[in-house]
Amino acid sequence: MKEAKRTATEQEVVETAAKKTVSISEDYFADFNFDDLKVDVKALLKAGVHFGHQKSRRNPKMNEYIYGTRNGINIIDLQKSVDKLEEAVKFIDKLISDGQEILFIGTKKQSKRLVESLAKRIGMPYVVERWLGGTFTNFRNISERTRFLRDGQEKLKRGEYSKYTKFEQMKIAEELERLEKRMGGIKNMSKLPGAIFVTGVNEDKLAIAEAVKKNVPIIALIDTNVDPSQIDYPIPANEDAVSSLRLMLAYAGKAVLDAKKKAGSVKTEEKNKNK
Repeated sequence: MKEAKRTATEQEVVETAAKKTVSISEDYFADFNFDDLKVDVKALLKAGVHFGHQKSRRNPKMNEYIYGTRNGINIIDLQKSVDKLEEAVKFIDKLISDGQEILFIGTKKQSKRLVESLAKRIGMPYVVERWLGGTFTNFRNISERTRFLRDGQEKLKRGEYSKYTKFEQMKIAEELERLEKRMGGIKNMSKLPGAIFVTGVNEDKLAIAEAVKKNVPIIALIDTNVDPSQIDYPIPANEDAVSSLRLMLAYAGKAVLDAKKKAGSVKTEEKNKNK
């Protein structure tokens, strides 16, 4: 867990600033109110978005996003975070308006439940377990497995496996459960997404590499120790503190929901005009 790799001093600074009060085991976004959420430097500051890693761990390619150092800790320029976030929000709005999906990816411990909670709330696909090699580059085979999962779950609901022995039913249920854990977040993804949203650049290098190969745009939170060169829409932010992850994911979620609402309104207006 990357958070544990920080020095004691760094961790103390981050935790003090972030003031983590909500357990990541909660379904955080289930009842989240996106309506009052606004991109604001003060909100980012309160969430500890500006705290990076130690100066010694700085990736030189992140220099343009770093304001300075404090007690040996890199401080992210929050004005640039706001600017880049607004660029990403505009891109998300366009994607959703065009009827495309965004695949949310967060496989490290502190982001898993948050990513899953948000994706379910906004109706987007997600990956929170190990990235399956070939998810993009061998999408046809992955699609066959997800179709098998969907069909199997439907048969289970309809009781079509009751003709098998109890042992066979148990093995089928175990296999479906295993597939659900590995592929449940993408089982309804019928085509490559319009973009991916990554919460851990270093942890999900394989997903980024496959996205690059298939020309899938990449939106990602970038901490001070990462290489942002392959990210199309980088958002400078602390990607370890739960409070920072919650806030940045909330902004992305709001962008998706707002775009869906707008697209729905446009469709309604078009229907009314044609009556």
